[in-house]
Amino acid sequence: MGKLILVRHGKSFWNIKNIFTGWTDIDLAPKGVEEARIAGEIIRSQNITIDICFSSYLKRAIRTASIILDYANLMHIDFLKSWKLNERNYGAWQGRNKDEVKEDVGEDLFWAIRRGYSTPPPSLSTDDERHPKFDYRHHNLSKGDLPVGESLEQTKQRAVQYFFEAIVPELVKGKTVLVSAHGNSIRALMGHIENIVPKEYPKVEVHTGVLNVYEFDNAMKLKDKYSLTQESLVAI
Repeated sequence: MGKLILVRHGKSFWNIKNIFTGWTDIDLAPKGVEEARIAGEIIRSQNITIDICFSSYLKRAIRTASIILDYANLMHIDFLKSWKLNERNYGAWQGRNKDEVKEDVGEDLFWAIRRGYSTPPPSLSTDDERHPKFDYRHHNLSKGDLPVGESLEQTKQRAVQYFFEAIVPELVKGKTVLVSAHGNSIRALMGHIENIVPKEYPKVEVHTGVLNVYEFDNAMKLKDKYSLTQESLVAI
């Protein structure tokens, strides 16, 4: 069975500004570029050969994957993208400072939405310029697929669906798969793979630029999991 590597994109400009990003297409900050470079160097130093890469439609995930593959000397491999790996859609909170939102709605609701499992943020109106129907990247999605504010549970549904549609078949072939995505879509995949129950999701931390490795047995049952960080680098 193949090996799965999950990585949350490097820090974006809005991560640094503490702004809810969601489906907004914000690029990597210099710190995020550095995190991706280090991840690529770790893969190269550990002699890991990635066979295929997946990312979301959002540039911070795409660029993270591209930088990793560049520094790992693996730019030639297949690279597939899907909206189902996009970050959770934060609805009307997208573009707002997290501390200001918390002050407006109160601690309990803020944390229920941000770190909880089933509570969605306030929805976007259909004429809001942040609505995904106005983003050309998603022109091929049906109206029913366009989220206007998602809970983690809803994000998990689409991310796990794509996991079985596209990623598992590659793992079954014995391939090593890199997935570059987002805090919540990665949390969703981790939760499924590790059989995390909803009440435990608030404890799941996904750090930017960290390579989270999963190994499976022949029945796709989790056999081992570990992380590769800067401390994993060895002399090349």
